[in-house]
This record gives sequence, C-alpha cells and structure tokens, in this order.
Amino acid sequence: MRWNLDIVIGVLVGLVGVGLIAAGIVWKGRAVRPFAASRARSVAQREYARDLQRAADHVIATARRSAGDGEPAIVTVEAVVRVTRDRYGYAAVERCHAAAALRRRFEHWRCAVDCVTDAYT
Repeated sequence: MRWNLDIVIGVLVGLVGVGLIAAGIVWKGRAVRPFAASRARSVAQREYARDLQRAADHVIATARRSAGDGEPAIVTVEAVVRVTRDRYGYAAVERCHAAAALRRRFEHWRCAVDCVTDAYT
C-alpha cells in the first residue's frame, strides 16, 4: 500500500478532531475559566459591576415606562438589588454597590429631569 498525501492529511485532521472532542469531554468547559485565582476574581468583579449597571438601566427604563404623564419616575436602590438578584442570580448584593451603580447610570442617562431616586441618601 502506498501512502498518498491526501490520505496522510485526512488521517491527521481526523486525529486532531478526535483529540479536540476528547479534550472537550474531559474538561467539560473548564477551559473557558481562568487558571489563576486572581484573574478569576477580577473577572467576577467586572461581571458583578456590569450586571449591576445593566440592572440599574433596566430599573430606570421600567420606571420611566410606568410613570404617568407629568409624573417623575421613581427609581429605588432596592429595585436594583431585586433585579440583580432575580435576573442575574446573585445571592447577596450589597446596597452600597447597587446605589453606586444606580448613581452612575442616573447621571449617564440624565435622569434628574424626569426621575427621582434614593441612591444619593
């Protein structure tokens, strides 16, 4: 039997594919997580801050939609905490972090014109 270049390349590609499938089965998604604990902590902190800001945006938008004509939208820190827990699955959300995220988004969206919040108290 003579070795043909096409056969050799096909076998190599097949072996690489089988190796990747085996690695995926063995690691079960662990490859996407950082190996270093400090990197994992920093990623978790960034995700927490981003989720808080998204929750604040969601609460502001919901309050603006539910406010009547001429009424200010009432945006509370407790609503941000509740949305962060319910929507993003955090067991514990500190009120000071939720208030800081709400203040940032309140100023970003210029909500002082048509919203009222307790984030500054």
